[in-house]
Amino acid sequence: MGTVPLVPTPLRSTPSAPVAPVAPDAPDALVVRTVAWFDDAARDLPWRRPDRTPWGVLVSEVMLQQTPVVRVEPVWRAWLERWPTPADLAAAPTADVLRAWDRLGYPRRALRLQQCAVAIVERHDGAVPDDEEALRALPGIGEYTAAAVRAFAFGRRSVVVDTNVRRVLARTLGGTALGAPSPTTAERELAAGVVPDDDATAARWAAASMELGAVVCTARAPRCGACPVADLCAWRAAGHPPDAHAHRRRTQAWHGTDRQVRGRVMAALRAAVEPVPRALLADSGPDQGQVDRCLGGLVEDGLVEQDDAGRYHLPA
Repeated sequence: MGTVPLVPTPLRSTPSAPVAPVAPDAPDALVVRTVAWFDDAARDLPWRRPDRTPWGVLVSEVMLQQTPVVRVEPVWRAWLERWPTPADLAAAPTADVLRAWDRLGYPRRALRLQQCAVAIVERHDGAVPDDEEALRALPGIGEYTAAAVRAFAFGRRSVVVDTNVRRVLARTLGGTALGAPSPTTAERELAAGVVPDDDATAARWAAASMELGAVVCTARAPRCGACPVADLCAWRAAGHPPDAHAHRRRTQAWHGTDRQVRGRVMAALRAAVEPVPRALLADSGPDQGQVDRCLGGLVEDGLVEQDDAGRYHLPA
């Protein structure tokens, strides 16, 4: 595993700083140098190793949605040891799947992943497809995940654009601190234009650009002194102008939210060996109305079931 020197760069700028024009060969240089950096600096992650499987890559991509690598890796290892193929997960009891998801958050992803496994078994004889259209037709698989699986599992050319890639392209080629709060058509076109034509280099660029955004070109504390393409960066050349969309971005709260209460309910039910009476879930939130609302939402989402006695349990 390579070591990336971490050299913080202070961000002092004015909104009126001009954006330096992007050189015509900047996209090509960006790809070549980012991939070369990645060859030495890439983190040693199990879903990147030569013995990875397409199913393992798909599972990693679902788990990594809004969840950091450090939390995902041990759960991913245990998951693949228990359910190494889509057929294994498709046949598993849903309660076991939700328990194995543990504290990764957003447990609907676990349900979608099992539904995805069932669809792979029924539609593709248990093998993860390498076609983006077929991947996007699977439950819970959207544009990004389909492109990522095609690139990282099969080494094929695709346009992989996550938050990290958007930020790298916005800064290096767009001269802005961050992209718009939601992806735009212009961003997708820019990303598509940067992707190399050949499969191998395109797949490598997808992984390298994501890594650069994850560990160097971070949102709040970019390490420009450690960046392999700092001299190509239009944002740096412009003096690091601030985020023009800062007023539109929302910071998600946690304490006292429905999401926290839902998490507490799910944790209690994962630990229970028998159905749990409503009264024993009362301390999952500060407000009883909120607890009832969260329980109702969990039942509606298919994450929790209620028996005839009014007790709650994970789906069978």
